[in-house]
Amino acid sequence: MDAMLAKIKDRQWALADIDWDAPGAELITDEQRPKLKAFMADLCWIENIGARGFAALAKKAPTPTIAEIYRYFHAEEQRHANAELALMKRWGMLDDGEMPEPNVNIRLAMDWLDTYADDMSLSILGTVIPMLEVALDGALLKFLLEEVDDPVCHRVFEKINNDESRHITVDFEVLNMIGHADVRRLAIEFVGSVATPGLIIGAVMYIPLLNRIRNEIVGMGLEPERLYNAVKRFRTLGERGEHTHRVPTYRVLRKHASMVVNPRHPYHLLANSMVWASDRYPKALLRPIPSWFKELTHEPAA
Repeated sequence: MDAMLAKIKDRQWALADIDWDAPGAELITDEQRPKLKAFMADLCWIENIGARGFAALAKKAPTPTIAEIYRYFHAEEQRHANAELALMKRWGMLDDGEMPEPNVNIRLAMDWLDTYADDMSLSILGTVIPMLEVALDGALLKFLLEEVDDPVCHRVFEKINNDESRHITVDFEVLNMIGHADVRRLAIEFVGSVATPGLIIGAVMYIPLLNRIRNEIVGMGLEPERLYNAVKRFRTLGERGEHTHRVPTYRVLRKHASMVVNPRHPYHLLANSMVWASDRYPKALLRPIPSWFKELTHEPAA
């Protein structure tokens, strides 16, 4: 982890490193623009969900070195969101002062994180965050690189992908460390967490979020197998760890992943019903967008 922290510090970058006025913005077609704007807005907010998750993980980290790594990851996720905003600005998708609106499922995920994440155990957070990173980032970032011809977009996402690869490496190493713990303690932690409103609400939030992303990918013209393959990576990477299989939350999410990647599983009837219901969730019940929203900027700051 000391070597990883040194590498993370050495590989930092800033929006000012990118030439945002370079040619290529004209390659975005009018046909692509509406769906791409909605897609980029969701991606930007998913980065901020990751940032909030890493902020919570930093408080639970098993060592000071890992805590510092998580603080860097928190900042990197915010930088990714800012870079994606800068791309939207470059492509003429944002007016001056405009910020993209998160969809209702992302709003609910943000509310859940702000309310419950800081009280979640390391074994819960340390499993949920890798699943979100592998499934959502893995599918969405690769899709952009294939569908968008703008070379500036490719330079930005090369940097983002390099960061994400380090996030996933640390995520699964920590998950393996969690599995090293006493089985009895892991079981007590898991049973205690399952009985809490936070975890129940988290599951109700997570299921439609993942299926909404699946539906949006299909709407953009991509085969859902792209998301399925990204979800399968969660199991593949977890199986490399000697002790990861001992973490109860990992086993539950691994089982859930097997349902997600089976398009004929009845699970999708439930998940899509939850997407339908969330579209009708009263906006008046949503909490205000968190104050850290104001930290988002498309300005290429150093």
